[in-house]
Amino acid sequence: EEHERAALAREARFFNAHPYLSGLAVGAALRAEMDGEPPERIAKLREALCGPLGSLGDRLFWASWLPACAAIGVLLVAAGSGFGAVVAFLVLFNVAHLAARIWSLSAGWRWGSRVAAALSGRGIRMISTAAPAFAGLVVGFAVPVAFGWRIAGAPLPAVFGAAGGAVLLAAAAKLASTRASGLTLSLGVLTLVWVVGRVW
Repeated sequence: EEHERAALAREARFFNAHPYLSGLAVGAALRAEMDGEPPERIAKLREALCGPLGSLGDRLFWASWLPACAAIGVLLVAAGSGFGAVVAFLVLFNVAHLAARIWSLSAGWRWGSRVAAALSGRGIRMISTAAPAFAGLVVGFAVPVAFGWRIAGAPLPAVFGAAGGAVLLAAAAKLASTRASGLTLSLGVLTLVWVVGRVW
């Protein structure tokens, strides 16, 4: 019982990781506790996982899947689906992040202190490589579709104004930061198109 209380106190300590992949650290730490690993090793295991889990989660979800789902929603709205676009966005995003939570917890429990093998597996590497490319493709496709949808039937000055504003935005973002990605610029253009469409 004393060992259980000590383990519970250790596992209740704060640690910083991406919320959708934190199950890897939680599951691995719990498995290590059950396997009788030394407390110092368990603490180091959780600390070592924080950085990789945060980086991988940001890359997969905030920088890839979320923009891709938003772009799919924009495409559906432009196609006339209305409220269905909101439903599609919520379903796509939440199914993916719930699946990631379930997988991460089970993988952490299965691998325990050897959880690094789960992070370096072929599947994770493939998803990590493909996700940004997929997001860029979807957002890049949504930009001209949204542009045409928002300014359809608008006066010619509005068309040139939106196009010029998009170019200026891209140039300004590129000058402000040489690390601005195509995805970031595309999202900025989408925002500008939406604003221009609302104004006109």
